[in-house]
Amino acid sequence: MSMPLGISNMLLLLNVILTLWVSCTHGQGRTCDFPEIKHGTIYEENRYKQTFPVDTGKYFYYTCDHSYVSPSQLLWNKITCTEKGWLPSPKCLRQCFFPWVENGHSASSGQTHREGDTVRIVCDTGYSLPNNQGSITCAEGGWSSPPKCSRGYSQGKCGPPPAIDNGDTTSFPSQVYPPEATVEYQCQSYYELQGNRRIVCRDGEWSEPPKCLEACVISEEMMKKHNIHLKWRHDKKLYAKTDDTVEFQCIHGYHPTAPEYTFRATCQEGKLAYPTCGRKSG
Repeated sequence: MSMPLGISNMLLLLNVILTLWVSCTHGQGRTCDFPEIKHGTIYEENRYKQTFPVDTGKYFYYTCDHSYVSPSQLLWNKITCTEKGWLPSPKCLRQCFFPWVENGHSASSGQTHREGDTVRIVCDTGYSLPNNQGSITCAEGGWSSPPKCSRGYSQGKCGPPPAIDNGDTTSFPSQVYPPEATVEYQCQSYYELQGNRRIVCRDGEWSEPPKCLEACVISEEMMKKHNIHLKWRHDKKLYAKTDDTVEFQCIHGYHPTAPEYTFRATCQEGKLAYPTCGRKSG
């Protein structure tokens, strides 16, 4: 049985009213929360922050922190609250300045790149990037690795350990060392080792080797020239290491012609200042 015309029209009207009410209610409920912008801030953020959430149609401007830039590369960028959220989506990308390549070259030298950009690097013969890579990438924290080619080997291996003056490794050197390998140094007789005795192979490079500081040689001839002798010892020859202190005194019949403090001399990497004594008068 067909429905009376009056009731049919009434139901149709109610359906239209309900649709319009749902549509209006849905539109009125759309708001945007405060835009949390990583490495960026909106204009006068402290002033406007308490007004959020805001209705659709409301707009603001944001800027990026130092070393970061928006996709438009403008200083101030407009974002608007829409039913889909903030548009365009606020974003700050890292800027990476590419200077020059140590022990290599690149077409990007002197240029500035944005986050996500990849720069190709060609290293000089015998040099390479960490893990034998051919490029580095501009990431959120800067370059993925420094633009530096080192005298390393693939897979982080190292070549022979560096040579040092007046010293050598305790073992016969190899041509190639695996990552985390260690080598120990020793100094020649009477030389003082300064620094870490062991070096480690990391990322294709050795850590800094130690130094062998030269000793001071104190001979009878030098003491005779200055009319002095050792205060506590009677050796014909003495070796003093760096930072060792040696005490002198005048030989019989002579008196100091230099300040008293100079008779306590300190060895400084092979150099020693001798005090002098003169003959007594009368």
